[in-house]
Amino acid sequence: MLGTVATTVDDIDVLVVGAGAAGLFTATWAGRTAAAAGQPLSIVAVDGARKIGAKILVAGGGRCNITHHAVSEADYAGGTPPAIRKVLRRFTVADTVRFFAESGVEFYREVDTGKLFPVTDSSRTILDALVREAVATGVRLIHPARVTAVGPTETGFRVTTTAGEFLAKRVILCTGGKSLPKSGSDGSGFDLARSLGHSLADPIVPALVPLVLPAEHWITSLSGLALPATLTLRSGSGKRLHATTGSTLCTHRGLSGPAVLDISRHWLVARHADPAATLSINWLPEESAESIDHLLVDGQRRGALAVLRQRVTERLARCLCEQAGAAPTGDLTRDARRAVAAAVVATPLPIIGDRGFTVAEATAGGVPLTEIRLETMESRISPGLHFAGEVLDVDGRIGGFNFQWAWASGYVAGAAAATAVLRATAAGTADADSAATVDEAKTS
Repeated sequence: MLGTVATTVDDIDVLVVGAGAAGLFTATWAGRTAAAAGQPLSIVAVDGARKIGAKILVAGGGRCNITHHAVSEADYAGGTPPAIRKVLRRFTVADTVRFFAESGVEFYREVDTGKLFPVTDSSRTILDALVREAVATGVRLIHPARVTAVGPTETGFRVTTTAGEFLAKRVILCTGGKSLPKSGSDGSGFDLARSLGHSLADPIVPALVPLVLPAEHWITSLSGLALPATLTLRSGSGKRLHATTGSTLCTHRGLSGPAVLDISRHWLVARHADPAATLSINWLPEESAESIDHLLVDGQRRGALAVLRQRVTERLARCLCEQAGAAPTGDLTRDARRAVAAAVVATPLPIIGDRGFTVAEATAGGVPLTEIRLETMESRISPGLHFAGEVLDVDGRIGGFNFQWAWASGYVAGAAAATAVLRATAAGTADADSAATVDEAKTS
């Protein structure tokens, strides 16, 4: 039932904290696992939002690309590739498509990006399907009910919320990270994890977030310009740490677009450890300094502006000449050619910040996978506690990868939590039957 408000509820089998993408999916698979065993469980998902699913509704510009046609551990950062791969293999892209198809959702693949979107081009289609499937398995959705504390008991956990207290045998944290806090992902899940003995990866920073340049930087004058580009991150010693190539958008504040969003988390994490780390942009990804120099030599009579104008817009070409201190027309000296080539393939980006969690699409950092049993997503520190989604130290590149992590980790956590309760119940029943048999023997 949607929007239920409750006081104390005893004997909950599985309580899911957070009813976003990961939470709804996790609760559904807990319910399905119990149903498949022929023994329904009491499963509750609580969320602090008055209207759940806000983050789903804004995903993909309101279209919600629920996954990518090809997903691997290489598309993620945070946890180690082998650990991420282990979880992803438990619930694949094919499994995702099948799940939603069974709920009546059809998809199409965007040719240029590989993203999968519902044919309705509406995020509401995805949210409705998730809620529908959760409710169909008997999950109770209770909101607004902000969780303020989770503490262990002899039989599970006591969960304190603004709607009352709950006792649960198993708890699954699906609280998200800190991105888009208005949607409910305000970092409170990190506090809950810490209160139960977990650590957090350092640093916790925005991911998939636009980067900011000084107000007077010349790139800001190119606001609205979009083009393919390569961004390269290097350590203070010059070692290449990461690079991304893709659509890049110049804005009045700095840079955005898929390539920038993808490298943002790497930049922010690298700068935390190495303040001397640098970021640069190659405006012509297919070219090198040497190839640009050759083009300028071949086009000496036409001038640098004419040569560059064949590859980039005139506005950008003029800016590059100005930054190199080279005349836009006429012959260039060797040093001037090299300066132009350097400006084209390695413009330094003096990033002064980012747009923050209020704009970021994901969070880098969270509960380390080393503290989780990946077969069940159960805590190694607090037995009976499971995790799924963005609260963990895993974040994917743009394109539906973070949703796929939510589906995969949610499936594992939900199924495992329900299975654990079913096994404990069966063991308890067996013990009770055994005790009854002993009692009967004594009285006979």
